[in-house]
Amino acid sequence: MTAGCAAGPVRLAVPSSDPAAGPEVAAACTKLSGALPGTVVGQERRETEPPHVRTAAWGDPAVTLRCGVPQPEALVPTAQLVTVNGVDWLPEELTRGWRFTTTGRVAFVEVDVPEAYRPEVDALVDLADAVSAAVPVRDAAG
Repeated sequence: MTAGCAAGPVRLAVPSSDPAAGPEVAAACTKLSGALPGTVVGQERRETEPPHVRTAAWGDPAVTLRCGVPQPEALVPTAQLVTVNGVDWLPEELTRGWRFTTTGRVAFVEVDVPEAYRPEVDALVDLADAVSAAVPVRDAAG
């Protein structure tokens, strides 16, 4: 089966825009959309439903990305983070995989990686350069 043919688009909720976040989030997410790789963990990019610059997916089962999500509740001062190629991520275990959300950047970027792609953190290696280039580090004052 060719990736994306039989599987169809991946249904993803588009993160809603928080007016308090300002235009920086929208700009970063748009820039990230154009910088994302064609493959993640060896899986080809797929269409999302609805199509939107704030969402992306690869493979089947799908590795998914949503840009501009709210701050995760689990992101507390004592949370353990992982750093991949200069990008800090909050890992959260899901029923069948892991969710990783960027921290310290103008937009929170959420990546869900199914257990089929163990070790799940490998997907972050493929995404870190795009995130680093497109989503600026948040100013310490803001």
